[in-house]
Formats: sequence, structure tokens, C-alpha cells
Amino acid sequence: MLFWLAMPSRSEQGTPRRVLSTTDAVVMIVGLVLGAGIFRASPVVAAGAGTEAAFLGLWVLGGAISLVGALCYAELASTYPDAGGEYHFLTRAFGRRAGFLCAWSRIAVVQTGSIAILAYVVGDYAAPLFARGDSAALSATIAAAVVIVLTALNLLGLRLGCRAQYVLTGLEVLGLAAVAIAGFLHAAPESAAQAQPATGPGLGLAIVFVLLTFGGWSEAAYLSAELRDDRRGVSRTLAWGIGVITVLYLVANAGYVHGLGLAGLAASTAPAADVVQAAGGAGLAAAVSVAVVVAALSSANATMITGARSSYAMGRDVPALGFLGTWRSDQSAPTHALLAQGAVALFLVGFGAVARQGFEAMVAYTAPVFWLILFGSGLALIVLRRRDPAADRPFRVPLYPLTPILFCLASAFMLYSSVAYAGAGALLGLAVAFAGLPLLAPRRGAAPVEPVVDAPPASGGPV
Repeated sequence: MLFWLAMPSRSEQGTPRRVLSTTDAVVMIVGLVLGAGIFRASPVVAAGAGTEAAFLGLWVLGGAISLVGALCYAELASTYPDAGGEYHFLTRAFGRRAGFLCAWSRIAVVQTGSIAILAYVVGDYAAPLFARGDSAALSATIAAAVVIVLTALNLLGLRLGCRAQYVLTGLEVLGLAAVAIAGFLHAAPESAAQAQPATGPGLGLAIVFVLLTFGGWSEAAYLSAELRDDRRGVSRTLAWGIGVITVLYLVANAGYVHGLGLAGLAASTAPAADVVQAAGGAGLAAAVSVAVVVAALSSANATMITGARSSYAMGRDVPALGFLGTWRSDQSAPTHALLAQGAVALFLVGFGAVARQGFEAMVAYTAPVFWLILFGSGLALIVLRRRDPAADRPFRVPLYPLTPILFCLASAFMLYSSVAYAGAGALLGLAVAFAGLPLLAPRRGAAPVEPVVDAPPASGGPV
């Protein structure tokens, strides 16, 4: 069934068209970033902050750092729009190997690992609603079903995937708002009002988790070739997306603090459930599970949409992976890239069913690769400004070169922190990333194929 959906006729094969409005892109980015992180990271941040003001200030800082990165990405994506996103920038700035490592890492580890983890979040929260006792097998089955259903949905076309994203993101925002309202309706006891002052390492850990919770805004780069507003669409998408996300995070965390107190939040393992239970009783716990399921589904669907586009761009440029470079114009979908992405995510789900702890650790080890890509993209802006000064830049990052330097420093800090957490295990993600390099070797007797970097995307109608 999935293979039939993915098979385009010769006349249907084409290239990305500009079919997305800025609102479509904002909804995708908001839905992607507002994943399960806000339901899990806040206790760690609260434990490291020490005071309520510092706790909320860290979330503002996270939004500001994300905005600095977004300004860099806005210039890159508006100057060099391409479905390959970061792959395209890194190829232009540092050559084919650097770009290939980015795209290969996304399909082999980063995006597919994220999809599998989000699918398991759905399974973990949904399974207890249908079965009592040990629900591990049902959780794995639900996770696999999530990957299959969302892959099929996106194979039917960007229009359907985009509409699903509107529904999921809307429900996700409503669920988060309901949790915040529950927190504001219930005042924490005085004893839980303050936590102990944090030390330096605790504050550093808090910043790491804040930035991880903001992760995903960079995916806007992969929509740049499909935005109808080709000059200002990316900058508007990133500015509005990060603004909405920061406000939602502040409201949700203010509700957590009001309902649990800072010490109570720091001690919680499930803050949303604890807030709702304190405000309305245990009977509403199922509602929290539904909210987390919707958040994970929203992120998984958006991750599929953006993740498949870097794989498409890699297949377009690398002969050995040419089968990934199929674009079905009538559906605005990279069909074979979606299938390959879904297959790898299913493999990771299956591996997680056999060795759950090892699976979770393996996906956690992808963080160094993720931050390395962001660090490289910040450097790419500086390199391309010097190498290609005559390029038409619809958007220029303000306070250049301070802004990209700040972004590179923040990414380097996150890269260091990620490696420190994973230790020797960080080598796993890097090993998988470098394992794809032999695919760049040209076939015997064939000339090396350089990526097409200047072909403009075709225009198209609205979604």
C-alpha cells in the first residue's frame, strides 16, 4: 500500500513548488518544537535555577538564543532557498562531504531517531489508557503504528500533512494552555514556594535543557524552497514561530510554578500531571496523557515533513542514493525519501522494543551531531558572506558578525555539553554519520556529480 502511494508516473516527477504560506510554515515549526520536552524538562530547569525569577528568566534566555540562531538561518535560507536546508548551506560553504555528512546523519540518526522517540512517547502514554499492567508490548505496537500511519499520511501529499499539522498543533496548544490554567487555579503550599539556590553546574544543566526544549526551529530551513513568500517567508516564519513558542513556554512554566511551587516543580517527574491532579483531582490524569500524545504526534508529523526533504536533496545530488531524489509534483512530496525515513524509524522502534534502555541512550547520543550541524551552519553564514558577497540577500542578519559568532558560541557550548553527557557513547552517532562517506565515491568510469545549487524551485498554487 505504502509503495503504491509512493510510485509516481513519469509525468508526475518534478521538483519542489512554492505551495506553503508563511502561516503554514509557522504552524509546522510551532508543532514541531512544542513536543514532549515542555512536559519533562521543566523540573530539571527548576532544580538548577534556584529562584522563580531565574527559572522564568532562563526560558526567556532560551528564546533569545534561539532567535539569534533564527536570524542566521533566515539569511541563509532566503539567500539560498533549497529543500536541502542545512545540507545545502554546508555544501556551498564547506564542500560536498560536509553537506553529505549533514544529510546522511539526519536520515540515519537524528530525524529518524527523533521520530522513533516521539512514537514511543505516544505509545508510552497511550498504552495505559487501553491496557493495565505491563503495557510494553502494546506501547511498541502503537509506536510502530504511529510511524506507519504518519508516513502514509505524508505520502498522500503535503496538503493532507499540512492540514493534519494544523489540527495537531491546535490541540497541542489548547492542551498546554489547559495545564497552565490548572496551575493558575491552584496555589502551591508556602513550603514549596522556593528551591535551594543553585550552583554553577546546576545552572549550566538548566540552560542545556532549556535549549533542548527549544530545539527544532532550525527545520524551517527545509521549507524554504516551498514558501510562496520567497524573500521574507523564512524570516517571518522563524520570528513568529519562536515568538509564539517562547510565550507558550513562559505561560506553561508560570502555571507550573504557581501550582506546584519551585521546589515542588523541581521534585516532580510529571509536572503537567501533578498540576492537573492538584487542581482537579486524579480523574483528570488521562487528560494529561492525551495532551502529551497530541504533542508527540504533532512533533512527529512535522519532523517527518522536514526530515524527508534533506534526504530528497541528498538523493538528488548523490548518484548512489539517487532513488531518494524522487519528488511527486502532484502531491508535493519526496515519496521515496519518506519511505526510507519511515523504514529507518521503524527499525529503531523495533530495536527499542528489544533493548529499550539501549535505544533511548543511542538516540540521546545523536545530540552531538545535531549541535555540530547547527555550529557548522553558523560558520557557513560567515564563510558565504566572504565567498559570495554579490549574492542577493533578501534578509541580512543584524549586527553582523556579532550575531553569527554568538550563535556559534552557543552551539559550541551545547556541543560540549552533549559530548560530556554521552561520554564515549558520543562516538556512536559520529561513527554512524561518517559511515555513509563511501557512498560519495563516484562509480567507476563516471564523473563526480556536483550538487545543483542554483536551480530555482518551481512556482505553485496554495496548499
